[in-house]
Amino acid sequence: DRVREAADLAVAFRDAGVVGFDIAGAEDGFPPADHLDAFEHLRRENVPFTIHAGEAHGLPSIHQALQVCGAQRIGHGVRITDDIPDLAAGKLGRLAAWVRDRRIALEMCPTSNLQTGAATSIAEHPITALKDLGFRVTLNTDNRLVSGTTMTREMSLLVEQAGWSVEDLRTVTVNALKSAFVPFDERNALIEDVVLPAYASAL
Repeated sequence: DRVREAADLAVAFRDAGVVGFDIAGAEDGFPPADHLDAFEHLRRENVPFTIHAGEAHGLPSIHQALQVCGAQRIGHGVRITDDIPDLAAGKLGRLAAWVRDRRIALEMCPTSNLQTGAATSIAEHPITALKDLGFRVTLNTDNRLVSGTTMTREMSLLVEQAGWSVEDLRTVTVNALKSAFVPFDERNALIEDVVLPAYASAL
């Protein structure tokens, strides 16, 4: 099992620069629980991990990643909106409420989601509605080279096509650091000493 082998390596090198573990790839037909042994090993060894879920396979993959495997973050998670029947009203289903209320980061990738068909446009991408509903969304490139994008481009697209402000960009940047797998004091230092001053100069 290469996933368990990779998990063993993450544990072995956690004091040599490895801060966490990620598993990604096709969701449909490849449930995260297939690798439960690896995730249980990571949990026993206190190594945080994120799981690719909620892009192609929807709510079942998100539920399994969180409640069976114990993920601390969700890669993509765009289909959490399937548990929010009326985005405008903001009435959350139980899984969506769990994700929001426990501040589970959703690693959103707008351009990649357009390419895979998980979203129809930048303007209508769920990242905006989820941000407004208080979910801990983060902005990401996914496959930077494969998707042909950069963080600057992702930010620009949201500003130009979804009406985002500098404050919105600051929110998702801070969200990303709050959910990073580096130590708490390092996260806080990056937020206070780097991110907030940089955004303050742009406001």
